[in-house]
Amino acid sequence: MLKLYHHPFSASSRFVRLMLAEHEAKVELVIERPWERRPDFLALNPAGQVPVLVENDGPPIVGPSAIMEYVDETRGYALGDRRLMPNHPDGRAEMRRLVDWFVHKVQDEVTSYFVHERIFKLEIPAARGGGAPDSQILRAARLNIRHHLRYIGYLAGTRNWLAGDRLTFADLAAAAELSAVDYLGEVPWDEDPHATSWYARVKSRPSFRSLLADKVPGLPASPSYADLDF
Repeated sequence: MLKLYHHPFSASSRFVRLMLAEHEAKVELVIERPWERRPDFLALNPAGQVPVLVENDGPPIVGPSAIMEYVDETRGYALGDRRLMPNHPDGRAEMRRLVDWFVHKVQDEVTSYFVHERIFKLEIPAARGGGAPDSQILRAARLNIRHHLRYIGYLAGTRNWLAGDRLTFADLAAAAELSAVDYLGEVPWDEDPHATSWYARVKSRPSFRSLLADKVPGLPASPSYADLDF
């Protein structure tokens, strides 16, 4: 049995939820608020960050990239020609490059700003940094997302999927980042039709349904969030 320690609006956690859903893996979801620094969770990951995956009595698998490799190694072959890891070493290298781009660069420059300022700060006590969003940080994120959306549009416009001919972990990583921002209505979809068309294809997959059901109390989702024909 798989158990995933996550936060619903952690983009890296969303990436893991998508990959598990694509593999039709049954998983118990445990919401973790990293800022609480629970001793039991720190015992699993001393860094205090989500996601963390545990299977049965095995050791904790920490972070989206390590979890991606574990899921592929333990379940990837069962997907046959739908495997999310490319067969050729060149394809695997490109896919891993893009996953790293999305879960680190995009998250550091865009997603973490929006999610922390507009979602996490609603949950974090004021004594620990919660409260009103910082307008300067949001302004920087709004500038940065345009660069990354154009890059996604370039990839989507020159390939069938972001890393090549078929759906891979790279598409799930990118979609996970954008989905968290799209909840807030902060993705300028009208600026790049290739990126918009690609995201609509990913969002229409059954694996996306649980993400689209996520809610933030007191903060409704943007109109485009659950709209498959946005």
